[in-house]
Amino acid sequence: MPSEHLILFTRYPIAGRAKTRLIPALGAAGAAALQRQFTELTLCRAIALGVARGVSIEVRYEGGSESLMRAWLGPRPRYTSQGAGDLGQRLARAAQDAFDDNAGSVVIIGADCPRLDERLLHEAFDALRAHPIVFGPAKDGGYYLLGLCRPVPVLFQDIPWSTSSVLTASIRIARSSGHEPALLTTLPDVDEPSDLDDWYTLQSQLQRVSVIIPTLNEAAHLAETLRHVAAAKPHEVIIADGGSTDETIHIATEAEAGIIQCIRGRGTQMNAGARHATGELLFFLHADTLPPPTYSSAIADTLRSPKTIAGAFRFALRGPRPQGAGIIERLTRWRSEHRQLPYGDQGIFIRRAMFEAMGCFPEWPMLEDLEFIRRAGRHGRIVTHPSAIQTSPRRWQRGGFVTTFLRHQMILLGYYSGLPPERLARWR
Repeated sequence: MPSEHLILFTRYPIAGRAKTRLIPALGAAGAAALQRQFTELTLCRAIALGVARGVSIEVRYEGGSESLMRAWLGPRPRYTSQGAGDLGQRLARAAQDAFDDNAGSVVIIGADCPRLDERLLHEAFDALRAHPIVFGPAKDGGYYLLGLCRPVPVLFQDIPWSTSSVLTASIRIARSSGHEPALLTTLPDVDEPSDLDDWYTLQSQLQRVSVIIPTLNEAAHLAETLRHVAAAKPHEVIIADGGSTDETIHIATEAEAGIIQCIRGRGTQMNAGARHATGELLFFLHADTLPPPTYSSAIADTLRSPKTIAGAFRFALRGPRPQGAGIIERLTRWRSEHRQLPYGDQGIFIRRAMFEAMGCFPEWPMLEDLEFIRRAGRHGRIVTHPSAIQTSPRRWQRGGFVTTFLRHQMILLGYYSGLPPERLARWR
């Protein structure tokens, strides 16, 4: 299959030089901050697309420098200055460079259309299999996306850039050169103060957290967990139950949580919960674990950066604390922060699009969290938020500190040696 290449046109967010038409409404610093948010959001979506279908990603920037762009957005995309010339010349150069680099199809987007999501990016690349050109029409008469499966230099000539006639002129030139374009959904850009209301509405939707709790006979702990969860007012709480025979379902119903019944197995249950979730941010929480009070905003803030693929919270045991609790917490903190390997009892969170792009949790009898985090770490940073999540010490109390620690190390040794999870599960 021909290689696919996505190019993001953006600007380094310098106050007074970014989103200048919004300065009267937001001020110079506010307009630059919005430019930063739009670019981060768009690149997060591009990275999820890259994970899902192997698309290579390039950021073409104005202002700043390559080192500043890397410090801001991370090392993974390729960074190239847009260079000199008007918008048409810069677009033409970016497209030609990609085709010279053996791209089979090229999609170019800007950072002014926050409603351009992963679904539309997939749709654009799919459309290029049947059409030579794809446009994403903007409501202001321009376009938010241009897709090409071959160089069409004439497409960038004699276009009245920054006017309401850009798309009309571009379609006319495409057709006159023998190329019938495909058109995506029309979307609004955010360029003028009158466009901001739509952005504020979307922004609140992008911060919605879906809390997913797998359960199996968790009546002893679930009510307290749900009280802590509700305090931060998440978008929704989904109980993915694996066949509880105690009061678990009754407790979840009383708390007005959504309930789904699914096949037993933590990975299977969490995947089922994610399929039912409608929030943009997924938070996988154990039923005996209390999240920090501000977990919802902490998740949204952490996942805003395109450098971050997933995250979790700092591990803490709640009382009564077993022997060796301090040692357990220090070792866990070192593993989580320095090796970027948090476990499920730290509350794993991730953007829904990235979760789906990665293929969800492995449906193993154990260690599904470790395998998932290792896979996620191949695509970017795993962040441990400094807020503490408090988990039950029941497994340490039940087995004893030394015995539980040594058994866990044996299981990890078997995992890294390649033993199947089904065999490792018999060692618990």
